[in-house]
Amino acid sequence: MRQSALLVSQTLGMLAAEIKPGISPLYLDKLAESFIRDHGAIPGFLGLYDFPNTLCTSVNEQVVHGIPSDRPLEEGDVISVDCGVIKNGFYGDQAFTFPVGVISPDVFKLLKITRESLSLGIEKAKTGNRIGDISFAIQYHTEKHGYGVVRELVGHGLGREMHEPPEVPNYGKRGKGPVIREGLVIAIEPMINMGTKKVKQLSDGWTIVTLDGRPSAHFEHTVAIVDGKADVLTTFEFVDKVIEPSKV
Repeated sequence: MRQSALLVSQTLGMLAAEIKPGISPLYLDKLAESFIRDHGAIPGFLGLYDFPNTLCTSVNEQVVHGIPSDRPLEEGDVISVDCGVIKNGFYGDQAFTFPVGVISPDVFKLLKITRESLSLGIEKAKTGNRIGDISFAIQYHTEKHGYGVVRELVGHGLGREMHEPPEVPNYGKRGKGPVIREGLVIAIEPMINMGTKKVKQLSDGWTIVTLDGRPSAHFEHTVAIVDGKADVLTTFEFVDKVIEPSKV
């Protein structure tokens, strides 16, 4: 799983250098598929539940599960790129929300706080804690800034299947939910809206958007519980070489 997770992170790092105004999500999708196959793996999303592409690319008010389109990105957009791979029979899964050129200060803050909430959730991923401890940490940090925490979509266990127990909500109560045990692997993925927490699904049957049309952010890591604490199998290191952490 560490190998699968590393390849996902390398894929996002490769894409980071390509994301700019004028580039289409469909172009990024084709690059990602070639990169993953060239590294001896299979795109994890392509064909999963009949999804038609390698990446989920969600722009601006799109929260998650956006289908890559040929519409060019514009200056000031943000795009969540969610990527999965299968290597040696195991999944890796990771997401990052990228700025496209220069973004507004309020959208920059949304990305920053959402990424911070992921780190805070990971800190609670240790043996003896409960899933609700992760959920509460994410919810508390984001809601205190006035953001909406999406309820309908959650993180999940990961392994030979993309979605395994337990579910990992981004909202909840400390001390509640399944106990975190040694060897568990989960995808922790805050999906945070600038405005309302309410969302809807578009007619394509996939794309989830904010109900008020305001931007959303999505960051995700694959995390294993090793020696009692979180071992983050994915990394933003490759993205941060292209985009300074202070920029997101």
